[in-house]
Parts: sequence; C-alpha cells; structure tokens
Amino acid sequence: MIDATRTRERLQWETADIRAEMAAQFAQWTSGDESKATDIPWLSLYRRTKTSAPVCYVYEPNVALILQGSKQVRMGDEVFVYDGSTFLLTAIDLPVSSCVIEASEDTPYMAMRATLDLAKIRQLILDYEIPAPKITPISRGMATGPATSELLCAFWRLLDLLEAPQDIPVMSDLILKEILYYLLKSEQGGRLWQIAMTGSQSNRIQKVINWLRKHYAEALRVDDLAQMAAMSVSSMHHHFREITSMSPLQFQKQLRLQEARRLMLVEDVDAGMAALRVGYESASQFSREYARLFGQPPMRDIKQLRASTPAKQLEFA
Repeated sequence: MIDATRTRERLQWETADIRAEMAAQFAQWTSGDESKATDIPWLSLYRRTKTSAPVCYVYEPNVALILQGSKQVRMGDEVFVYDGSTFLLTAIDLPVSSCVIEASEDTPYMAMRATLDLAKIRQLILDYEIPAPKITPISRGMATGPATSELLCAFWRLLDLLEAPQDIPVMSDLILKEILYYLLKSEQGGRLWQIAMTGSQSNRIQKVINWLRKHYAEALRVDDLAQMAAMSVSSMHHHFREITSMSPLQFQKQLRLQEARRLMLVEDVDAGMAALRVGYESASQFSREYARLFGQPPMRDIKQLRASTPAKQLEFA
C-alpha cells in the first residue's frame, strides 16, 4: 500500500506540468458547473466548483481522466477513488453512484471522459495481433490505473483537436486508437481484452448485462440468463459477481430504481406509477428498496434533489 501511494505521488508530480497546461486549455471550453458534449462525438468535459452528493448512474464503457480535483465512485460494495494520478476504466455497463470529493472555485474539478466502443477495441486487437494477457482471471469491470504522460498527452491532443473542427472526422479516430492502445498496454488492459473478445467469459457476461439493461422491468429467470451466457447457473452467478460485484438480481434492482428515480425527477411521474413502470408489483417494497439505495423515501428524495441539485449536474460528471 505504501509503495502504491508513493508511485501515485511520484506520477502526480511528474505529470503536474502537463495537467496544468491541459487545465488551462480545458478552461477555454467550460465555465461554471458544466457537463459538456464536444464536437468529438465520444468525448465529454466535466467541470465542478464544489463537492457533490452521491448521484446514481449507469456507466457505459469509458475511460475518465481527471486534470484537477478527485472523485469517488461506488460499484456494489466497492469504492474507487481517483484523481490526477489515475484514470478510471469502466469496461462494461455498470450501475454506480459517484460524487466529486475535491473541488473549489479556485481549483475546480476538471475531467475528460472518452466513451469506449468495444467493437473498435476488438478490431484493434485483431488488426495488430495484440496478445491476450498471460494470466486472464475474470476481473472487475471497473478499475483505476496510472495516468501516464503518454495517456495524458493523447487526451491533450483531443483538446487541441477541438480548435480544428474540420480535422475531427479524420484525426479523432487516430487519437482514439492511440488511447485504446495505451489502455490495452496498461496494467488494466486485460479487463478490456476480456470484455471485448467474443467467446471470453467476460464477453458472455456482457451479453447478460445487455439483456438486463433492455429488459430490467421483466421478471428475471436465472436459468435463462445462464443459457444466454452458455454457462451453468452457478458459473454464471460466480462470473457475474466477479465482474460487477453484484448478483444479477441486485444488478436488476439497481437498474430499476435508477430508472424510477429518473422517471420521477425528469418526467414528473408519481412514485406509484414509476414503481409499476420499472417492474415492481408492491409499492411498499419499492419504497423500502428505494430508501435503502438512495437514503430516503422516493418523493422526499426527489423533492430534495430538485431543491439542491441543478439538473445539469445530474449527469455523469
């Protein structure tokens, strides 16, 4: 643990100048508290001037890089904290809660997120014959890794590219390949390899997750999920938990409750209707499980969210 802390501190010191120059350029594209899509379709920018309460999302495959500040992401029972010395890699669709834990007016939280296309990762692996990791135990679908100067500079070129929109159609794909290559080379590259390559256990669990995301309101039959993954029920359960830190039922429950919260907050649906639309037959069970996840009953939670959190901050951040 001490060695890991020293490595992180050394990396943060070695890349401080790069991140400072990137932050200055980043500031030209954002202001205030903002979640900003860019002309590069898969790149988003995030700026916060204060810390935030935990908000729930479903993270799709992406890599997030922080220039200033720090953030905490909770997946099931696991907590990931990352800052300027580390990137956060999400290799598979995962329901999480996250909050900014270091930000101020003088030194705002600044982050960049690149959405990852698993098909492009698979094609890169095949085109350049990138070998599978020597040891490929099934692993979590989320992890942190060192934000090296090479990875930072690739993201820096994306900021440069925003100033030349005519070059984006050609150059953005080249820079994305570079980012994917550095991720595959990193200590977390095995996660991406496992998820991207057809036939791997992780890839088969991805099929189950894809089905759950589309059919979260339907009754869950574990036998059907196991058949979908071409695994025994016990093997599917084991591998699903290894990747997501949740059982399929817990995963479905988080998807249901997050969608119910969105329906109430964004579409102004009442709690009873939201519960029915996401698959709950019992309003009391819905209220209990909602309070367990979000800390208070549905309508009280929604009222507090509307009063305290601008809508534009209820995004990935």
